[in-house]
Amino acid sequence: MSHGDVVVPGEPKAPRVALLTREYPPDVYGGAGVHVEYLARELAKLVDVGVYCFGGPREDPLVAGAFRTWDALGADGKGAALSYLSADLCMAEAVADADIVHSHTWYANFAGYLANVLYGAPHVATCHSLEPLRPWKSEQLGPGYNLSSWVERTALEAADAVIAVSGAMAEDVLRVYPGVDPGRVQVIYNGIDTDEYFPDPASDALVRHGIDQTLPYVLFVGRVTRQKGITYLLEAAQQFDQGAQVVLCAGAPDTPEIGAEVRARVDALQVTRPGVFWLEEMLARHELVQLMSHAAVFVCPSVYEPFGLINIEAMSCGVPVVASAVGGIPEIVVEGATGYLVPLRPSGDAFGTPSDPGAFAGDIAERVNELLRSPAARSRMGAAGRQRALDEFTWSAVAARTADAYRRLLGGGASAAHAEPS
Repeated sequence: MSHGDVVVPGEPKAPRVALLTREYPPDVYGGAGVHVEYLARELAKLVDVGVYCFGGPREDPLVAGAFRTWDALGADGKGAALSYLSADLCMAEAVADADIVHSHTWYANFAGYLANVLYGAPHVATCHSLEPLRPWKSEQLGPGYNLSSWVERTALEAADAVIAVSGAMAEDVLRVYPGVDPGRVQVIYNGIDTDEYFPDPASDALVRHGIDQTLPYVLFVGRVTRQKGITYLLEAAQQFDQGAQVVLCAGAPDTPEIGAEVRARVDALQVTRPGVFWLEEMLARHELVQLMSHAAVFVCPSVYEPFGLINIEAMSCGVPVVASAVGGIPEIVVEGATGYLVPLRPSGDAFGTPSDPGAFAGDIAERVNELLRSPAARSRMGAAGRQRALDEFTWSAVAARTADAYRRLLGGGASAAHAEPS
């Protein structure tokens, strides 16, 4: 745990909180990792925080332990799932002195569950997504997907408190896991550091990647996975105004199959229009901020998105957002004010496939083109998005509400200033 706090005589000692996570800088690849990074920094101002993560040692003073997975468990999906639990075993052994254990995603949920069983420390679990609502992960993990789903259900049903990152996420938790006590579920949104995500006038990142600054471009940032709907975006891009460029910041694919499919679609798109860029390497944050700041439109075509932090990051950089109206996204993007929401009518299959994929892609293209043709609307919506990020989504508020959740579990109640709204 961290030991930088000075204890003042007569004041109650700050609770010792163990944050359990797979991702932590420099190994961050998704929204959950970003969440833990900033939450830890802000929580450290309120409680005694120690971060326990996967991987090698970190120099970050908040990191109390980092654990490598066991190599002997194999490289296939089943072996990978088992190896994640090997890190959880090490985490659980390391947090015996914690007053609260707080896990993020199924990768670390088992460590929180075990710590509760071993030491009686209250277990808080933040839900960034739910395994049963991501069936495409069966392509990635094989039989290991059964294990990840079991871990998540077991941990959430036993958790002392479940934090959902959106109202839609809370509804999903109770629907998917009816064994979870509704009284233990509360909503605390993700946050954004508006000093790091801001409208940056610098453009060296655009120059480095060869993006023409005299032409508008449509930007996508996300993983190459079926969840993020990148294939529908590539279909929609066939209909974007010809004067617009398309920039895809999309990293390593979940599986070789989805990687090959996206590669073929990008190749086909590049045949029909110029100015299509696929940036596959992990970009530094300042480069992403520049790309967002100069984009004409940011697109989030996800078929499943419990919160959608990337949309707030784009809004904070002053770019209008066109996003699918799924999960927590309608709680972030304000239709007609900070961007446009595109309805996704599901087919009813487990993968969130639109009932009419062509119509979904066409609706995305229509909204994107509407913004491409109206610089005034882009400017107005971009400014409104930036203001919404400043007004509604800050990490200090997230940390205060999370610390209050800890105090309630430890019998200290919630402060009036930070009590959660009903």
